[in-house]
Amino acid sequence: MINRRTFLTTSTAFGATLLSFPRDAFSVADTVITILHTNDTHSQIDPLPANDANAGKGGVARRATLVKRVRKENPNTLLIDAGDVLQGTPYFNFYKGEVEYKAMSAIGYDVGTLGNHEFDNGVEALAAALKFANFDIVSANYDVRGTALEQRVKPYVVKTVGGIKIGLFGLGVSPTALITPDNFKGVTYIDPVVAARNAVQKLRDEEHCALIVCMSHLGYYEKGDRGDSFVASQVDGIDFIASGHTHTFMKEPVMQAQPCGAKTLIFQVGKSGIYVGRVDFTFRAGKVAAIKTQLLDLRSV
Repeated sequence: MINRRTFLTTSTAFGATLLSFPRDAFSVADTVITILHTNDTHSQIDPLPANDANAGKGGVARRATLVKRVRKENPNTLLIDAGDVLQGTPYFNFYKGEVEYKAMSAIGYDVGTLGNHEFDNGVEALAAALKFANFDIVSANYDVRGTALEQRVKPYVVKTVGGIKIGLFGLGVSPTALITPDNFKGVTYIDPVVAARNAVQKLRDEEHCALIVCMSHLGYYEKGDRGDSFVASQVDGIDFIASGHTHTFMKEPVMQAQPCGAKTLIFQVGKSGIYVGRVDFTFRAGKVAAIKTQLLDLRSV
């Protein structure tokens, strides 16, 4: 748990975006849970090259430095990823996912989900690559039973951080027209709304989680598609969706109304590891009392 002075000083340094942060948001009994999130890093191990519009940004070394700094500030920190870790540079072409998952393990990721590009070399190759990931992989709507992924991919996990139970599950995009059928062989796609409702019910009612986080590779669309906003509008109980797939550079998150009237925070941070998203949940008496978000630029780390 971090104190109010430390938290406010750090927030100012990063240029925080305030969603809900009353002046008396912190007390001795408060617990701050920090969630750092990435998406669509696409095998970008090095900073982006000089001929890129975002030249010099990103890179796993800078990300590792940032994560270490945040965890020193607040040990109650989770690091998660919303998919498409693979494909995009020669690192994937030559090493088939080994480098990416070793790097993420070294940085200290806690949980990730699967994007469509994770299947570019097929199910067996993905299972082989995941041997180098020492963190949890979750997907509630990719049924991997009977495949090489069965022992590696779970529908959800529960992490207890700072005495707070956090439920985390994943959602993957439809494979139709995105994943070659042979590369998805044996995996059954489940409607994400159905899968999300089932996951939330188990995490709330059976696991008694105080915070529910979805790592989604469905994509962020303002309207007209079955992406994160649609799922949040149909499913009660998701507190935060760490979004991926559409490479959307959001300067700040959006709040989507659930059927019950509560709000789901949705945040996506582009691609290639240029930015890391940060969401701080302040808990008081076991419930969320305040939320603060930040977009962290990896060029300045």
